[in-house]
Amino acid sequence: MAEEFDTRHNSRTLVDGPDRAAARSYFHSVGYEAEDLKKPLVMVAHEWIGTMPCNFSQRALAQRVMEGIRQAGGTPMEVNTISISDGISMGTEGMKASLISRELIADSVELCAIGYSFDAAVVIVGCDKTIPAGAMALARLNLPGIVLYSGSIAPGRWEGKDVTIQDVFEGVGAHAAGNLSDERLHALEQAACPGAGACGAQYTANTMATALEFMGISPMGTATVGATDPRKDDVGVEAGKLVMDVLKRGVRPRDIITREAIENAIICAASTGGSTNIVLHALAIAAEAGVELDIDDFNRISDATPLIGDMRPGGRYVALDMDRAGGTPLLAKRLLEGGKLHGDAMTVTGKTIAEIAETAQETPGQDVILPIEKALKPTGGLVILKGSLAPNGCVIKVAG
Repeated sequence: MAEEFDTRHNSRTLVDGPDRAAARSYFHSVGYEAEDLKKPLVMVAHEWIGTMPCNFSQRALAQRVMEGIRQAGGTPMEVNTISISDGISMGTEGMKASLISRELIADSVELCAIGYSFDAAVVIVGCDKTIPAGAMALARLNLPGIVLYSGSIAPGRWEGKDVTIQDVFEGVGAHAAGNLSDERLHALEQAACPGAGACGAQYTANTMATALEFMGISPMGTATVGATDPRKDDVGVEAGKLVMDVLKRGVRPRDIITREAIENAIICAASTGGSTNIVLHALAIAAEAGVELDIDDFNRISDATPLIGDMRPGGRYVALDMDRAGGTPLLAKRLLEGGKLHGDAMTVTGKTIAEIAETAQETPGQDVILPIEKALKPTGGLVILKGSLAPNGCVIKVAG
């Protein structure tokens, strides 16, 4: 029989024994009882901030995650760090803070995990740079844990149609060309973002959130559930239970984030016309996990991957449409049918990608996720170019 994993493998040194009475006293002061400290200590990290919608639901979602951890026999402890909105800061000096924030978030999660001797972690992520940061931190720590996406924003309604932030950006251009009045632009900006959630199209946030599901470090089928969807509460509770299961099994991030898993993540992005930022983020995650990955790998993978997700900005649909169509399990099923995925890659759930894909439920008549034989394009949405302007390579998106 395999040796049982010690679910308090780190926290024992922090809170056990007479010599740790002072540490326990500090914990008692903020509401933890003696019995709480005899259970596995699980970090629930997030980047809630009151400046943007992307992460605005995370404090509430964290409560649901902590509920699930308690139900499964653990003691959750909430920590948080910063986040920067690309959408708000673009075109200003503030955009210089964006990529740096990825490193700071990863460092913050790492330091809290070490400083409080956590046994496991759930990293709740939302805005662009927070998602790779969560995966980077877990891979670096190799601490049992999962990444959980807090979800997309719902479309707004303007002049009788669904609109997103993409329509606002296009509206700015129309206004500059004299084709949209001040009043209509103002009404559009008021309507486009109706509540909490990350940008709804296949921009960086949804690209990375779905990619992490295909990487196996996030539970598949949860990313496309919207931030304000009532089902997200259940997603949070189940994520809390899942991390306790991951801990009991002794599964570590580097057991999951393998070469095949990272290739699956890139395939996901290429097949949905995802963000070019998958390149710099996948390279960073691979480096933290000790997996060899080169920029040229993206061309090889994208060339072999058909574009089958009709997703904005190049296509017609947003993440919530993908969810209604059948979500990431359906996307995995389609790609596996075409022999495009590593189906035996393991996920945090204890099931392989292929096993999860078998459970996919497709909505009849949907045209968001297409069969391989009806692909929008025979190759994926990413191309790496090299030349005099970019001798070390650059990436362009060719979806749409």
